[in-house]
Amino acid sequence: METRRALQMARDAEVDLVEVAPNSDPPVCRLLDYGKLLYLSSKKEKESKRGQKSTEQKEVRFRPNIGTHDLDAKVRKVREFIDDGSKVKLTVRFRGREAAHQQLGLSVLRRVADELKDEVRLERPPAMEGRALSMVLIPSAQKAEERNLQRASDNRAAGNRDESSNSNREEEPANA
Repeated sequence: METRRALQMARDAEVDLVEVAPNSDPPVCRLLDYGKLLYLSSKKEKESKRGQKSTEQKEVRFRPNIGTHDLDAKVRKVREFIDDGSKVKLTVRFRGREAAHQQLGLSVLRRVADELKDEVRLERPPAMEGRALSMVLIPSAQKAEERNLQRASDNRAAGNRDESSNSNREEEPANA
């Protein structure tokens, strides 16, 4: 069809002439509402993003000669990150001559991994990165399933709480 005729048809129908396949021979165009097309494509894109799982990577830093209580506090923080479903990068930073004693940093990382062995999997084993020794932990598959079940039950409980509070509100005026 001629371009002029197609444009005239689009004006008569009060829609837009949109080129759908510009690389084909001849180019393919359609009569449609361009604003609506943009809206639907953005809506589809948002929906696809919603379905994707985004994993954050958190980092917890240690020193090679960390105290036991400080280590316990940082392990609790790592456990929180793991429970949220995040990857956790454990880093032991060495300064000065501490770098000569990498076995101390390795023992710190090993202690943390041993405390969390039921909840995490090792994604990357300990390795030196400049003046730091680091490894990456991810939530174990079992822990992820438990977390999803817990969230589902929490959502159900929250829904029941909302319903019961609404029914209580409706009953109060009747009693008064």
